[in-house]
Amino acid sequence: MMSERSRVDISLDNYRNNVKELKRFLLPHQNWLQIVKADAYGHGAYEIAKIALEEGAVYLGVANPEEGKLLRIQGIKAPILILSPALKEEIPVILQSNLACTISDLNFAQALNQAAQKENIKAVVHVKIDTGMHRSGFRTEEFPAAWENIKKMKSLEVEGVFSHFAASEQDYEFSEKQVKQFERLLKKISPLPKYVHLANSSAIFRHNSPATNLVRLGIMTYGVYTASREKQPVELKSVMTFKSALTQIKEIKKGEYVGYNRTWRAPVDGQYGIIPIGYADGYDFLLSNKGIVAVEGQICRVIGKVSMDMITIDLTGFPEAKIGMEVILLGGGFDRLRAEQLTAEYGGSAYELLCQIGRRAKRYYYAKGKLVSQAPLSRREFVSSDFSAVKLSSIINSAINQRLQDEELADLIYREVLRGFFYNKDKDIQYRRNFIHTIEFQENDAMPEFYLAKTRLQFTKELQSDYFLVVCANNDAELKRYFLRRDVEYRWLMDSNFDLTTEQFTVTNVKVGNLLLNTTPKLRQGCLEIHCSHSQLATLIGKDVTFQIETVTLYPKASHQLSIYITELTKGVEVRFIYPATIKQIETQTVFSGKNKYPKIIKTGNCITVKTSDNEWVFPNSGIVFAY
Repeated sequence: MMSERSRVDISLDNYRNNVKELKRFLLPHQNWLQIVKADAYGHGAYEIAKIALEEGAVYLGVANPEEGKLLRIQGIKAPILILSPALKEEIPVILQSNLACTISDLNFAQALNQAAQKENIKAVVHVKIDTGMHRSGFRTEEFPAAWENIKKMKSLEVEGVFSHFAASEQDYEFSEKQVKQFERLLKKISPLPKYVHLANSSAIFRHNSPATNLVRLGIMTYGVYTASREKQPVELKSVMTFKSALTQIKEIKKGEYVGYNRTWRAPVDGQYGIIPIGYADGYDFLLSNKGIVAVEGQICRVIGKVSMDMITIDLTGFPEAKIGMEVILLGGGFDRLRAEQLTAEYGGSAYELLCQIGRRAKRYYYAKGKLVSQAPLSRREFVSSDFSAVKLSSIINSAINQRLQDEELADLIYREVLRGFFYNKDKDIQYRRNFIHTIEFQENDAMPEFYLAKTRLQFTKELQSDYFLVVCANNDAELKRYFLRRDVEYRWLMDSNFDLTTEQFTVTNVKVGNLLLNTTPKLRQGCLEIHCSHSQLATLIGKDVTFQIETVTLYPKASHQLSIYITELTKGVEVRFIYPATIKQIETQTVFSGKNKYPKIIKTGNCITVKTSDNEWVFPNSGIVFAY
């Protein structure tokens, strides 16, 4: 019984079988390129690419830069060739994604060469010759001059030369003319590039020129014969199976009609079934009154017009049919349900049918009888650049909710942790690394009710400006005003009994790298601001530098606790609290936001150290309380 309205099953074992069958016809010196354009003819470019490379493919072929870019995002590092002519506007994507592209036009070649030169890289290209298909490529009379021009472009690496058959599966005579034309032109160039290719899947049987060393395998690897005469040399197995289920069974009287425009009339009393897929799912409208399906192995005819979301099938000869039974619409090991057999019924294209099948179905991949992966309904992996910033923020919030299954917690995480980054005016997320903060309390004979507190903070961060602030306040409300400011690197909360003066809070040392900074204190709106600057700081903006900030202040013994807050995204935290022998017992409480909520607490003599690993992220609003 089906649990989904429709699904597409992909047999990776059948794909491997087909590749092995076709490779038998390669010449000893030939390698092969797997065509994965149009999402591998609807089979899933990423999954097919992975198996193709395992089976020995040296190249992958796509139709446009976006297809190649997606494979790169998914982690495919193998060479990828864009087979169709590209636009000048697509050149940045081509270079950024390290894609090889087809050259069929000198203007595009020049634009690509100039762009590659600016980036100080070489763009890989394959030059295409039009040997008679009259689509893209240089005409044969233009090719020799074009080749010489392209070879002179210093930022282009001419890796290949190729052409394309117009009718290799049926017109043998014309195909041989194309082979001879291509071979004649090859003699006019020396040395030959790394790859020379001409043959597609069907051409390897009769038109596989020994002058070539690369073959482009496409439709036949997916188990589709392009001509009946190909069945003898190779045994191909359908890779794709499109499934649905019976959702309703109804009685019909002789003479009644089914579907739009009443195109099918019941010859006898009988029954028919409804399947919840239609042309919006990729089941071709031209299969109306011509298609067949298999219900639990029983072949049944499609009757009436294919609707957008439903088709009807004749169940008159199948009284055992039940609602929920599985229906095979394509593949499944049935010869009559092969893509080329179905499309032959209406003079259509197996290529087209495969590319459009299952638009609203999940895709499931099987190997050795086991489910190994699956693809979402959209048939498009998540690529963040597809979305605007506003839409992407909504997606992130929704994804956190889905992952945690807790809307309130997800909203808290998004609002308190992430939104501050996303909506920061310069959209530049910064973080600290190697954060080491040492606080030492010493007995103070001059003012015995207070500890002398010496602090030293060190961390690494990208310098954003030619100055920054150290801030001290004597109440929470005033200090919080500085929490989100990007020009503040240190904040200290003073006891409310003290006036805010440099005598009560002193910055003793501030360094950025090897630069000893100048400090200028100023009282502003109830806070003490220490402006830290140096004439050479501007030269370090945008670079990772190490900050060192040392202070001396007073801390009331009556407080009985010291709180340390981490207000920025930080990678690797170490906080040391050194205390005098007069403090007999200390309890340490940590409130850390991150993967590890409970960092190490190490006590050595009169020192307590709270420490994470160097690679551990700690989120803002984390903190430590030392209670004494």
